Amino acid sequence: MKWITREHPKIDRIACPWLIKRFVDANAEIIYVPYDQVLLIAQQTGAIPFDLPGVEYSHYEDQCTFDYILKKHQLKDPALHRIAAIVRGADTDRHDFAPQAAGLEAIFSGLAYNSTSDRDLLDLGLIIYDGLYSWAQHLFKKKHTQGDSVEQLLLQVYHQYLKQEKGSRTPAWAKSLKEMIQDQLDTNMTLSLQQASEELEINPAYLSREFSKHFDNLTFGDYMRKLRIKKACQLMEDSDHNLTEIAYLTGFSDQSHFTRIFKKQTGLNPATYRKNLQKSKKDSKS
Repeated sequence: MKWITREHPKIDRIACPWLIKRFVDANAEIIYVPYDQVLLIAQQTGAIPFDLPGVEYSHYEDQCTFDYILKKHQLKDPALHRIAAIVRGADTDRHDFAPQAAGLEAIFSGLAYNSTSDRDLLDLGLIIYDGLYSWAQHLFKKKHTQGDSVEQLLLQVYHQYLKQEKGSRTPAWAKSLKEMIQDQLDTNMTLSLQQASEELEINPAYLSREFSKHFDNLTFGDYMRKLRIKKACQLMEDSDHNLTEIAYLTGFSDQSHFTRIFKKQTGLNPATYRKNLQKSKKDSKS
């Protein structure tokens, strides 16, 4: 069967072909074409379009096309679902989904930057995802957090302060964690709450409850969304990116999800917010 998507793949459009060829359709032929030709060529050739707005195999809310393939084809392998979290985090700039997401994005961003052939990039990607699958099956419990990595620094904060400061109103670990999250926001070097609970052998429900007490009464996810909306506001003011681009740059899988969260945080939809910004700039110059 033929499968077709947009050219210049990087994350989901490499991961999905790997998943299709390894677990759905071993003889799958993957076709990359310009965005505006995908649906036309799909109709002409009978190919299945994927990772494209408006088609069945696509993003849904905070889920990637990779997630949809798992659900559609009832793939229950736990290793695949571990990979799904990494792909989802890398593809939507939500590195809190999985600590490996930042590395996956960095690798494929660099490979895509150097590559002049989508076919060569796919061939290399298949090998990389085979390796990632072996890790997700057999090696995922092994930890290599050493030196001054952000993850290790965050774990040190937890180890040093979590049990010592339970009774204080604003424990030292919370202050340090807030500073680290803010410092690392631009590089998306974040630690997921789940990973912290596993590393520390602390009940995740307890850790989640303690987090909210010291971070604006928000859950870890809500706190990170708040910061991403703040980043979106900065992009609207300082860049020429359209709203769809800003949605993806700030970790939202689609513009409707971005609009809903943005309005919840600011009271305005993104278009109105940007319009008010532009008007304010014009008024200040006049």
